[in-house]
Amino acid sequence: MSITHLSKKIAKRFLTKFGYEINKIVPNRHDFHGFRLYRYLKDDGSFDYESYKRIQMEGNERKINNIWVREENIAFLSDYIKKLIGAPRFGICHGTRMGKEQEWFRKYLNCEVIGTEISPTAEHFPHTIQWDFHEAKDEWIDATDFIYSNSFDHSYDPEKCLNVWMSCVRTGGLCILEHSPEHGPSGTSELDPFGADIVQMPYLILTWGKGKYGVREFLQAPSKQEDHEYLCFIVVQRF
Repeated sequence: MSITHLSKKIAKRFLTKFGYEINKIVPNRHDFHGFRLYRYLKDDGSFDYESYKRIQMEGNERKINNIWVREENIAFLSDYIKKLIGAPRFGICHGTRMGKEQEWFRKYLNCEVIGTEISPTAEHFPHTIQWDFHEAKDEWIDATDFIYSNSFDHSYDPEKCLNVWMSCVRTGGLCILEHSPEHGPSGTSELDPFGADIVQMPYLILTWGKGKYGVREFLQAPSKQEDHEYLCFIVVQRF
């Protein structure tokens, strides 16, 4: 082990003891109060959408067999949705990869639920369309009873993204965002560009909503990975 590497290791242990950490500075990563956003930039500083899309597609194909969502949690959310807004007719799940979310929501809610996925792998899974969730189809506007996603951290512009989603949700409808420690600032990367502390999310949502929507409540998930401190659902309701 080199002297430089040993020195870094000792410094890291020392800082960790007092609640600090050493992180590599990423040029395109911007830190704000309580959240972090990775930016996809061309040499001239403009937004590089093709880079974003390529990275998301590559990540999807690399993790295509990874299933994050749990059926027990979807069953729990289905009961919650029915109790709060009644029997839904239409729902959307964004960033679904293998499409288990919409499969289980359809099972427990007995209604039309589709999923979106930016990668062309979408065509391999039932009730899934290839779509960038930063955009909305005309027929979704004001016509969606609920939206669910555990992929909000994949947004390159979370304010734009949530406003698009909430424009689809009907008055009184819900948008449910799954949040875990991996959705925090330390979890950001090229693949997961957005991350915010759980305590920061209500403030961000209130700011972005400008009175049109807000956080109704937080729900603790009945099932989570053992190594996660928490897994919760942020329930956003349109006014």
